[in-house]
Amino acid sequence: MSIAPAARAGHELFIYYRALPEHAAALTEAAHRMQGALCVAQPGLAARLLHRPEPRDGLQTWMEVYVLPAEVDAVQTAAAIEHAANAALAPWLASARHVEHFTTCAS
Repeated sequence: MSIAPAARAGHELFIYYRALPEHAAALTEAAHRMQGALCVAQPGLAARLLHRPEPRDGLQTWMEVYVLPAEVDAVQTAAAIEHAANAALAPWLASARHVEHFTTCAS
């Protein structure tokens, strides 16, 4: 599932974690539902879900990408994403979620 990009990106969040390959279908479904709800709740938010195709050490690496519009509070939105993820994804995670926050460079 890919949700349309935000009109004016201000911040991007890259969140990665690991999961067992046999949990891929359930994790994908739960993450897509969660991201869809977040995008409805926060107009202009865009979300993607990625994973490495090959497992490493028996685990797949997953990444959520969020593009936040310039006018939203990045700290508050990141907290909402983490809260939603803790509720929706916890049963399938085999590692902690690592959050990387980047800001858009001026062109």
